[in-house]
Amino acid sequence: MAPQKFDFVDWWSKEVRRGTPVVVKMENPNYSMLEIESPKSSFEDQKDKEKNAKQLTWVLLLKAHRAAGCVAWVWSGVMILLAAIKKRLILGQGLAQQDKPHKGKLFKAITGFLVFAVMMLCVEVAAHALSWHFSTPHWPSSFRIQDLPHVVYVGWMYFRASYIAPTLQKLTDFCIWLFLIQSVDRIVLFLGCVYIRWKGLKPVPINPSLESDDAENPDSGHPMVLVQIPMCNEREVYEQSISAVCQLDWPKSRILIQVLDDSSDVETRFLIKSEVSKWQQKGVNIVYRHRVNRTGYKAGNMKSAMQCDYVKKYEFVAIFDADFQPKSDFLKRTVPHFRDNPELALVQTRWSFVNKDENLLTRLQNINLSFHFEVEQQVNGIFINFFGFNGTAGVWRITALEESGGWLERTTVEDMDIAVRAHLQGWKFIFLNDVRCLCELPESYEAYRKQQHRWHSGPMQLFRLCFPDIIKAKISWMKKANMIFLFFLLRKLILPFYSFTLFCIILPLTMFVPEATLPVWVVCYIPALMSILNVIPSPKSFPFLVPYLLFENTMSVTKFNAMISGLFQLSSAHEWVVTKKTGRASEGDVLEKDTARSTVALDKTMSESGIDALKTLDVKLDPLVPPSVHDALQPPMKKKNRLYRKELLLSFLLLTAAARSLLSAQGIHFYFLLFQGDLIQSAVFFSIRGHGQHEGSQACHLPFKDCIADYCYVSILGLWREPYD
Repeated sequence: MAPQKFDFVDWWSKEVRRGTPVVVKMENPNYSMLEIESPKSSFEDQKDKEKNAKQLTWVLLLKAHRAAGCVAWVWSGVMILLAAIKKRLILGQGLAQQDKPHKGKLFKAITGFLVFAVMMLCVEVAAHALSWHFSTPHWPSSFRIQDLPHVVYVGWMYFRASYIAPTLQKLTDFCIWLFLIQSVDRIVLFLGCVYIRWKGLKPVPINPSLESDDAENPDSGHPMVLVQIPMCNEREVYEQSISAVCQLDWPKSRILIQVLDDSSDVETRFLIKSEVSKWQQKGVNIVYRHRVNRTGYKAGNMKSAMQCDYVKKYEFVAIFDADFQPKSDFLKRTVPHFRDNPELALVQTRWSFVNKDENLLTRLQNINLSFHFEVEQQVNGIFINFFGFNGTAGVWRITALEESGGWLERTTVEDMDIAVRAHLQGWKFIFLNDVRCLCELPESYEAYRKQQHRWHSGPMQLFRLCFPDIIKAKISWMKKANMIFLFFLLRKLILPFYSFTLFCIILPLTMFVPEATLPVWVVCYIPALMSILNVIPSPKSFPFLVPYLLFENTMSVTKFNAMISGLFQLSSAHEWVVTKKTGRASEGDVLEKDTARSTVALDKTMSESGIDALKTLDVKLDPLVPPSVHDALQPPMKKKNRLYRKELLLSFLLLTAAARSLLSAQGIHFYFLLFQGDLIQSAVFFSIRGHGQHEGSQACHLPFKDCIADYCYVSILGLWREPYD
């Protein structure tokens, strides 16, 4: 074996050597050649030793310097981390003020579970260090004081295996069956979509012609259509929405546009009113309505508008939320389906998203909603003529609305409410997958979280209220079974229940109770298959397959909490928060407005009486300028950190369970828990770069590598920056 080289070997080789070297050749090929020098004088030996000692000292000093620098770097990082934790978690500095405390029942339950998991992890690590077995051992034959910890541990293992594990295993099996039933439902829906594509099925109007035989009144073939745009403090999007609706290709004498403004901000109200006045001067039949009292929120707003006397002469009503931008041929592609089809109540169109590539959060939402429209809505519309109304981008027959009871304010999902009641009356729905309406996706986790809470608490409220009506309805038992078991129970209750219980509670619990097992195919293979099916309708999203799988489990906390609050009528079930918009006009672009008029006092389209009324108000208003200009004049928006405590605690729980799984050598479970816990900490941050800017500024579009960089960066602390006014 060759002799080991030190750092000063190069210097040693340059020295002038004295004496006659002797070369010895070894016959054994396993040995290398050795060079043996002749004896030297004692003076030369002493000199060489001094040189070797000096070189070794310098090498050791250099390595010590590097080690000290590394220790200082690690120490500074640890101190920065501890200071951030102290500032954010202990002192609460720099955090956005929360409207109400987070210590609900779910928060306390997760906290207790986390404390239990940490304690059990410490016990299991100690047991592993002491070489105690992880299977239930026999009781010791003799008892000594020093054996007390071991006896307690043996007693715990016996209690765990005899009482906890069987109960946990039964709950696990129950959730697995729910998971399999819901997976079968998804597969059936997907196969139905494949069949529709294969056969080329789609709704076709019975009589698509809108022409009239009356030469004196050629527009009489076009039905009277009412268009409603409900909005509330949505300054960012009102202009583009009103502009798109006012450009619908429909005879002006056969259409009326209602701008239903529930805004509480005085300046926003006058901006919207001036926009309506501008289009009125261009000859558009458009009116502005404002309610002082926001009773019933969106449902109350539209209910109030439908009570106007002039509405009686209209046959259909099209509804668009404030961020929706229909194409000019929207009515000509939807209204003809009602002709010669008196049983048809609703024509729903598909949503198309202008900001689906803004950040990872919007990309994951696009996967979900693409499956919803392409698969769920289309299959239900083709085969059973019933689905949940999406609340916008649809056309209703006014007669169907009136016979079904009109808009009711009893839940936060008034769109689903009216759809269920209309279906119980025998009305039919169709879904047009090829007619798309542009809209926006929430770009921040806070906005998306509130939206999902409303979408999952409202159906449970509605199920409690509608269940007796479903039983009494004069429709077939097949339709009743579909509405109760598939529409409500399976897709609205069971899905969030098993997602949270199975993957966020049972999975980490089985790490501490290894006698109860969760099969690998439940953790890995079936979820992967379901995620692939979900991504197929949006094939460009395949690179985000794994984040999508984990993100769905991340959102199960919010969805489960919302489902429970709606089912048991908790206070949070009645919350209504308008989803924040950014005001995009086209894909990848921010709405560009004319910024040359940077100092506009009041819109000239406002009447003198309107200005006088404005002056009488005891309110000081800023100049009415375009929103992009107005925002440019405002000081930079200060960002504050917002902590989502339930999600943060759940991530620590999953990471603790991942550490425990290492002791049991459960590979798939470890990686799933590790990535799931890490993603829960990181999910909120995915939307920050594209969202934490001023409205009207150029947004940044994150490629996949930047999303992954964000993921790695924020995983350190689990702290997220959110814009907060």
